[in-house]
Amino acid sequence: MSPAMTNVLWHTWADNHRARPRRMAAPNSTADVASAVASAASEDLRIRMVGSGHSFTDVAITDGLLLLPTSLTRVRSIDPVAGTATVEAGLPLCDFNEILAEHGVALANMGDISVQTVAGAVQTGTHGTGRDTGGLASQVIGLEIVLADGSVVECSADSDPELFHAARVGLGAFGVVTALTFAVRPAFLLHAREEPMPLDEVLERLPELRAGNDHFEFFWFPHTNNTNTKRNNITDGPARPLTPFKAWLDDDFLSNTVFERVNRVCRRFPGTVPMINRISSRALSARAYTDVSHKVFASVRNVRFVEMEYAIPVEHVADVLREVQEIVDRRGHRVSFPLEVRFTPADDVWLSTAYGRETAYVAVHMYQGTPYETYFADLEAVFTSVGGRPHWGKLHTSDRDYLESVHPRLKEALAVRDRVDPHRRFGNDYLDRIWD
Repeated sequence: MSPAMTNVLWHTWADNHRARPRRMAAPNSTADVASAVASAASEDLRIRMVGSGHSFTDVAITDGLLLLPTSLTRVRSIDPVAGTATVEAGLPLCDFNEILAEHGVALANMGDISVQTVAGAVQTGTHGTGRDTGGLASQVIGLEIVLADGSVVECSADSDPELFHAARVGLGAFGVVTALTFAVRPAFLLHAREEPMPLDEVLERLPELRAGNDHFEFFWFPHTNNTNTKRNNITDGPARPLTPFKAWLDDDFLSNTVFERVNRVCRRFPGTVPMINRISSRALSARAYTDVSHKVFASVRNVRFVEMEYAIPVEHVADVLREVQEIVDRRGHRVSFPLEVRFTPADDVWLSTAYGRETAYVAVHMYQGTPYETYFADLEAVFTSVGGRPHWGKLHTSDRDYLESVHPRLKEALAVRDRVDPHRRFGNDYLDRIWD
């Protein structure tokens, strides 16, 4: 293990949470993690393992021992015949995708950002959009975890199934996840079709758009009736990726450089937001391309923001979007970021936001440094009115009473936590607020 560091400041990607832990350390192996847990316990320090800092909550913050997974990046095995891959906690998803591709396999689905560590993404419930395949945790079939007593356990649906079901989306509260085994599938191509569409048409055609595409999502631009839709479907090919110039123009220059400058203007002059959104949304043009799956699923996002996302029962999404549209106008909010709406099937992960029900995810963003509290509070009230579940890594104000009302397996999961971490060695202020 690397020498422990003291008096070091760590912050999230959005820089909305900061930690100055007693110590930071970067373990080189599972044995190092177990040793670090035992050492921290002897000093009565609480322990958190961070990832890339992409959570907007303070889920990773601690004043005790902060572990960095930067050396836990080995791919331990890939078995294309069995359809499994075991990887250590700290490998970024983008690197994992490339290594999987070299072996002719891929994750069946993933989110739209790939810079997170595999463990951090799974532990906080990262998801993409898909008709038949859910979030990352639903693709995990095994975990290696260091528990509070320093023991190393492997769990799955057949071995300590309660720990497995509770800890797949476990927020690091059940132990330090050091390795994960994923179910993988043969590598595949996706045909991506992106085009503008009026919001009214999207909501009217939503059942058709969801059922007719392997992966469907859309972005709605507040203060307009305009959306940009994305339909990704598995195809035999051939691959026809974007040209390097087109990829740079659309995904780097326009979506990052220009969008950054636009948001700076909107932050300084909020009254310009409706006009700018109308111009921006009408400037979008349709495009189509075919590429390897992970290059279609994920995109580069360099513009900094804060985010709230709720998972709502899919049958409520049209009414919720119309209510949000009315609130934005009536309350005078000025929102320069589009709302992102995605979908997943029900899954069986106890603390997944899609547990037991088909789910629509509505994500709302505000540019870094822009006041967001009133806007998020107004929309959170809408989401909770239909039993929405907050994304564990994104801003929300839900407490244990509310979370128990929308997560039917939460009490069982917390009973497992009582068994494996009775002294809350892996707790922090965030977990104290939402679970204790």
